[in-house]
Amino acid sequence: MAVGKVTFTKREREKLAEVLCLLNWVSVVTGSILFCLGLFLRVELQKWQEVMSEQGVLYVPHTLIATGLAACCINFLGGKICLDCADSNKFLRWKLVMMPYVVCTFCFTSCVLAGALMCYSVHSQLEESLLLGLRSAMRYYKDTDTPGRCYLKRTLDLLQIQFQCCGNTGYRDWFQVQWISNRYLDMTSTTVVDRLRSNVRGQYLMDGVPFSCCSTLSPRPCIQQQVSNSSAHFNYDRRSQRLNLWGGGCRQALLDHYTGLMQSIGLTVLLIWLFELLVLTGVRYLQTAMENVLLLGDPDSESDGWILENSLAETARSNFNIIKSLGKCYHGDDDDDPNINVPAEHEVSVQQVHPGLIDC
Repeated sequence: MAVGKVTFTKREREKLAEVLCLLNWVSVVTGSILFCLGLFLRVELQKWQEVMSEQGVLYVPHTLIATGLAACCINFLGGKICLDCADSNKFLRWKLVMMPYVVCTFCFTSCVLAGALMCYSVHSQLEESLLLGLRSAMRYYKDTDTPGRCYLKRTLDLLQIQFQCCGNTGYRDWFQVQWISNRYLDMTSTTVVDRLRSNVRGQYLMDGVPFSCCSTLSPRPCIQQQVSNSSAHFNYDRRSQRLNLWGGGCRQALLDHYTGLMQSIGLTVLLIWLFELLVLTGVRYLQTAMENVLLLGDPDSESDGWILENSLAETARSNFNIIKSLGKCYHGDDDDDPNINVPAEHEVSVQQVHPGLIDC
């Protein structure tokens, strides 16, 4: 039994073809939107790529960019096809193209759905990428003279100022790394030398943070040295008085930024997928209805259109049998295995796909 069977008159087929032609041109615009969204997300991720690990999420914007380009090309051709399909004589020119066109439309529509789901499922991977990337960037913050790392200090300072954050998970993360370069340490000072020798890894650790951690909302001058020492500053109690440093970590700040961005993009892509699914359904109805008109031989008669000619289980079983038959035929086992039976309704289609295949 056909799935989604609908009967169309000649006027309804012509109207369906005209509407699908218009929708395909609209789909070219939605494909351009997909491309622009992927490009925008790619640029946003690249802004802070230096504080992200190699386990990036760049496959998400790349999927959107590729899918957007495919949508523009396929729907541009689809507009011409649907317009010609209103006439049964012109449909003959596109009859062999219709099925590949439907299959390509189904594939890129599935890719649109995959892109939307990626935007919602990438949260944990993005969080891990930021955690490892920020930890590595803070470790090399001081290496302003090392090629490949000389811009990390500038990137981290801009990140902390723009997102009003400090450290990876908080300002105390700076206490665990040496963020001051050795070239700016006074090696003649016994205090500096003793602190370097007291550390197992020979690092100069201190309870201080870079200037970019200072809050612009603080009423007093920034206290960025000896942050944990209340007696080192006048009228300062770090436990009762609000610190004049940004309290939140940059990992959570960036994660919230990208999560909100991807959720908005994911919702837009999901709406585009629903629209493309509507176009795909209409094209499938038009294809089957016009093929039935050719079988009837009367262009003015009514014809049936459907999504699937048989039930879902029967269609899957039939396609599996065809693939199985083709595979055995390529290995030269057709004449030796009597259990292979190609359904009669598919015998002609197999010959069209590969002439002479049945005689192999």
